[in-house]
Amino acid sequence: MEASMTILFSVRQSKVNRNNQLPIYMRVTIGGARFEIATGKFVLQEKWSAGSGRVKGTSLEAREVNALLDSLVGKAHAIQRQIIQEDLLMSLETFRTKWEGKDQNIIGLLTLFEEHNEKVYQLVNLEYAYATYKRYKTTLKHTRDFVDWNFKKQDVDVRSLNFKFISDFEFYLKGVKKVGHNATMKYLANLKKIVLICVKTDILPKDSFFAFKMAKHEVDRIALTEELRSVANKVFSIPRLEQVRDVFLFCCYTGLAYADVAKLRSSELGEGRKGEMWINIKRQKTDTASRIPLLPPALKLLKKYESHVGISNGHLLPVLSNQKMNAYLKEIGDVCGIIKPITFHLARHTFATTITLSNGVPIETVSKMLGHRSLKTTQLYAKILDKKVSDDMQRLSDIIGAKY
Repeated sequence: MEASMTILFSVRQSKVNRNNQLPIYMRVTIGGARFEIATGKFVLQEKWSAGSGRVKGTSLEAREVNALLDSLVGKAHAIQRQIIQEDLLMSLETFRTKWEGKDQNIIGLLTLFEEHNEKVYQLVNLEYAYATYKRYKTTLKHTRDFVDWNFKKQDVDVRSLNFKFISDFEFYLKGVKKVGHNATMKYLANLKKIVLICVKTDILPKDSFFAFKMAKHEVDRIALTEELRSVANKVFSIPRLEQVRDVFLFCCYTGLAYADVAKLRSSELGEGRKGEMWINIKRQKTDTASRIPLLPPALKLLKKYESHVGISNGHLLPVLSNQKMNAYLKEIGDVCGIIKPITFHLARHTFATTITLSNGVPIETVSKMLGHRSLKTTQLYAKILDKKVSDDMQRLSDIIGAKY
């Protein structure tokens, strides 16, 4: 008679992390023998329901964690069905071998990817931003879906990766998932990191991406020009729109990205050589230093919010979630009659072009203030100026042609 399988989720009191959260473990019991698996998720004690084995509440975090736990249960039952279909003995050892991707001595790509993501998660806020972990997590999901779609398997041997696998994965992302070209290249770059780890650890003899070209398409970056004044001069009767507009303008005058302005504190302000005020930060995305002298409009905005009730913990501006900021910016764009699609990151483009490069600031200086690692990244903004010169001269050509 086949042994039955039970699944239970619990937290470990003895392994609390620095955020006072407890790790969630999955316990699979087969025929009285137990197999425990770290889920990679953590939860506060008061938010954990021992009875249901799930996180309490309906918050985004709770739904995300509970969805992962449900997917782990689904994976366990899928392995159970596979064992039955293959007419194997339902034992803990058989289950564990398939769970860890060691069936038939394979080295599972998805297993290696999961291990990599777990390490990244443990280093969040130490070496990685949480957004980086989420990108790897999304790439793993796409890879798992592709393996299921293309091979009808739960995992594949990483040693089987070749040019065809990568080309088929590219087609799957673009043709099936309808992912854009540049986003597809980012997902493939994340997968390539796993491959390079395998090369360095002698699992693979060479890079499977060797002959695969991963060039991104250039994207025209828009920026506010004359529209910036209409946004700055607009009087809003709704306080939330005024606050979002002010934070957006501050980034137009400083070039800060959302992640950097959201965590900007008074301790990151300092005086320059001539007594002027500077921002001194490390960019969250690239971990590079960025030093920015504050322009008068930016200083005025900081002064406006220095005693704001909605600011705490030393933060300088009332920054909402990125999703809300972008939603309200769309509303602001509609009110101001702006045709260009306004997102929060548009402020960074505006600083690079309208505020600095268009006013004669050298590109090397702009690159330093933006915290770019390479001048090539900053040169993409210069192409916007070339387009404007071309458009302006075309209009002049039309006028001269009609007049003479």
